[in-house]
This record gives sequence, structure tokens and C-alpha cells, in this order.
Amino acid sequence: MTMEKAPTFAGLSEAQIQELNERYAPLNFEQRLRQLYLDFAPEKVMFTSSFAATSAYFLHIVSTIRPDQVVHFIDTGYHFPETVAYRDYLVDLFKLKVVDIRAEDWKHQFTQQEQTYLKDPDFCCSVNKVEPLEAVKPNFHVWVSSLMHWQTDHRAGLPIFEIRRGMIKFNPMIDVTREERDTYIRDHKLPFHPLVAKGYQSIGCTHCTVPGEGRAGRWLGKPKTECGLHT
Repeated sequence: MTMEKAPTFAGLSEAQIQELNERYAPLNFEQRLRQLYLDFAPEKVMFTSSFAATSAYFLHIVSTIRPDQVVHFIDTGYHFPETVAYRDYLVDLFKLKVVDIRAEDWKHQFTQQEQTYLKDPDFCCSVNKVEPLEAVKPNFHVWVSSLMHWQTDHRAGLPIFEIRRGMIKFNPMIDVTREERDTYIRDHKLPFHPLVAKGYQSIGCTHCTVPGEGRAGRWLGKPKTECGLHT
């Protein structure tokens, strides 16, 4: 696929997605981001961040490459106070432009009243995470995530580019190792999420997160390992 200018649509074929994967494979995380803005219209690129354990790595690089990039934060209404404080701190530190997206009030209130996070966590995630993001996605062509292979079995098999629910999904960090990420954070003296020091390595909503190695602290006692955004 030859891209002489940024395409104005997201309808790429499987062959074109494969060509993108082959072309981006030799590049590192930063190089991939820079190339993305050459291959696709910048205003059609959507970033999301959970402002979780080590989001500072992802967001620091994004802010240096494209300072005016908008970052979408899904406000589930169940975040730890430390997560909200971490988000606010990084917004100020990196001068980020963050847009909060959330479920309709009545839907979120239903999940509170029915305690769906206990009875049906898949449904709770669908209402408070998946649906709010689905409402935003039609405005964009490419969705940039911060997923990495080592985080879960599902993520271990993800490519750099994929088609996910009719949208181009870009996983530029997918082959970044945990050691590479942590080294960058230390070298640039970036802040970890405050709960990391308390044993939390993967941080989601208060009702569904406990301290644990990797994602072992998410949805404890349930087979669930993903909220549904990336599956």
C-alpha cells in the first residue's frame, strides 16, 4: 500500500493492514507514532488512556511527539481517588488535553443500584466503558492503545495494526517489554500511579481491583481478564 497523503477514510483491506504491520514492525514505539501522523490524518487519530499503573510512559512520549493530541479518559464512576489524582497530576505535568467520556447518568446509576460489578461484571464494563467509547469512535479512523504483549494471553497475540469493530486499531507499544517501559520511566524520572507502591500492578475500578502481580488483581475469582474494550 502506498500512502502519498493521509487517507480520508478508514476502510482498509486486510492486505493493506498486513502491509502496515510489515512496514511498522522494524520501528520502535516513538517511530511508529511519528509515522502514524504521516500516514493518517492527525485529527482522525483517537487516543485512550486509563491513567493506570504506568501510563506516564505512554503519555509522556505522546505529549512530546504531538502536544495537542487529545486523550480520551473513560470515567467509569468507579475509579480509585488515586487514579483521578494521578490523571490530574499527569495532565498538569505533561500539559495534556484530556476529554472525559462516561455512561449516561441513568445507566451508571442502574449499575450502582444493582451492583452489576458483583453480579455481572461484563455487563457493568459494557455500560460504563464499552458503550461510552463506542459513541465516540465514529468521529475517528484510527484508535491508538497502549496494550503490550506480556500483559495477558489475549494481548500476547495482537499485531501492531488490526481491524477492531470496523475501526483501525493501532497498538504501537505491543512489543515493548516490561523492562523497557520501566527503564524509560526511571530514566525520565516519571511518576508511577500511587497505588503501585501498595502492590497494585494493574489498576481498574475500585470494586474489581485488588493488589496483585500483573493483571492477577483484576476481577479476582472470575475468569474475566479484559473489560471488553479490546476484545
